[in-house]
Amino acid sequence: MILTLVKSVSIRIFPHYVTSNIYRKHILSPLLKLRYMVFGLGNKTYEHYNAVAIYVDKRMEELGATRVYELGLGDDDANIEDDFITWKDKFWPSVCEKYNIESTGEEELTRQFRLVSHAPEEFKPNEIFTGEIARLHSLQNQRPPFDAKNPFLAQIVVNRELHKGGDRSCLHVELNISDSNMRYEAGDHVAVYPINNSNLVDRLGQLTGADLDEVFSLINTDQESTKKHPFPCPTSYRTALSHYVEITAMPRTHILRELVEYCSDEEDKKKLLLMATNSQEGKALYQSFVVDACRNIVHILEDIKSCKPQLDHLCELLPRLQPRYYSISSSPKLYPETIHVTAVVVKYKTPTGRINKGVTTTWLAENIPEPDKPFPRVPVYIRKSQFRLPLQSQTPILMVGPGTGLAPFRGFLQERAYARAQGRPVGDTVLYFGCRHRDQDYIYQEELEEFERNGDVTLNVAFSRDQSHKIYVTHLLEKNLDQIWDIIGKRNGHFYICGDAKNMAVDVRNIVIKAIQEIGGRTETEAAQFLKKLESMKKYSADVWS
Repeated sequence: MILTLVKSVSIRIFPHYVTSNIYRKHILSPLLKLRYMVFGLGNKTYEHYNAVAIYVDKRMEELGATRVYELGLGDDDANIEDDFITWKDKFWPSVCEKYNIESTGEEELTRQFRLVSHAPEEFKPNEIFTGEIARLHSLQNQRPPFDAKNPFLAQIVVNRELHKGGDRSCLHVELNISDSNMRYEAGDHVAVYPINNSNLVDRLGQLTGADLDEVFSLINTDQESTKKHPFPCPTSYRTALSHYVEITAMPRTHILRELVEYCSDEEDKKKLLLMATNSQEGKALYQSFVVDACRNIVHILEDIKSCKPQLDHLCELLPRLQPRYYSISSSPKLYPETIHVTAVVVKYKTPTGRINKGVTTTWLAENIPEPDKPFPRVPVYIRKSQFRLPLQSQTPILMVGPGTGLAPFRGFLQERAYARAQGRPVGDTVLYFGCRHRDQDYIYQEELEEFERNGDVTLNVAFSRDQSHKIYVTHLLEKNLDQIWDIIGKRNGHFYICGDAKNMAVDVRNIVIKAIQEIGGRTETEAAQFLKKLESMKKYSADVWS
């Protein structure tokens, strides 16, 4: 989840990767002899698209360095790898020409890691990684502090369905953190480490002809590298596929290029090779065969039947399985020892007729506490956020959170209600929430209506499909421009958005700009500057995802 409107950006720079330490070192020393290029990794759904890359490219030139090739910008909302390949294909010839380097034009595929297969007697069972993130036995012998490399194994003490009908599912999950010493605040995120579906894992074993219980290690061929393994080793193939590599994502084109070498059929080779190229025909085929059809690595191997890759090479190629982040939907004022999660279970039918499922939500849906049985457990840690309530409870707030975008605002409402119950003055609290149907997916309906009866919130709810024409939260919000300006313009209040970054958040932002112009009497330029100032003061905050 993104905590502000600025997306984190990674920078590729020649001849170094820029980190804050390297950057500080360079700006304190002459850059006249430095030759550089920058490729930024960003996402256009966020306001400050590739801002860091643009800044670094400009600043390096200002400090005397020589740009070898023009700035490249990758958009993760589209196809960031395609952006990079397009840029790289022009970059290398330019560099070769500039420095009189003769290019052979041949592409050489080399592996970064070498395989070591271990005999059954080589390691004792307690010397083999079984899903730990970094430290061996860290999930069995837990000790704080808990973080990304040392997650806490939390009990799932509550796991219930929130939807009352329809064909979709939304879970309310409560995680017990009482023994962790972890502390959270309303607005923080919880990171959940998922486990891949066992059926997909078994299927990959079948398609590659591998023994999933064989223990192996992948060792970096660069002995000077600090990254000795792509994931904790030694481990079994079953553990690697279950805990360490991403097998449900659509494979990037560089993976398809590597798979070419494992095809025995010439037509299969041509197809994979074409999709790995930067030609218009190759891009179109990749878009239709992989992206539009939502094919993961299992589906690719099922449909390119002559492709029989080594499983160890697949484990090297596939990206590392990442934790999934969820906005915490509770307040520690009421629930100091549990973290609440609100998550829609991802499940959909693809154009090929397959059923794709979300990794984490599918796993959570299958792990429901049962009487007289140990609670299911899941590795988690807390990620701090800047998505915060005002320090003064009397400050008015306006929140826009359709669907599971309601999650952090449930925590906010709990916190404001607690403050009121303690006798503290609480400012106006306005919530805009939306779903499809009142009688199906109006999550936390009883809680919200009780908050409203108690005077803790003013509710504005849109049910998009309960009438012939669709009504969204943005329609309701646009009718209340006076209210928006009253809160953010007259009473120094805070404005919050949580949910879809690509459409909803953009529409809401435009409505706020409209309120500043029409009710606040500002020009378009002045309205934009006013909103920028609110953002810099953390009075306009967004917790959005694309």
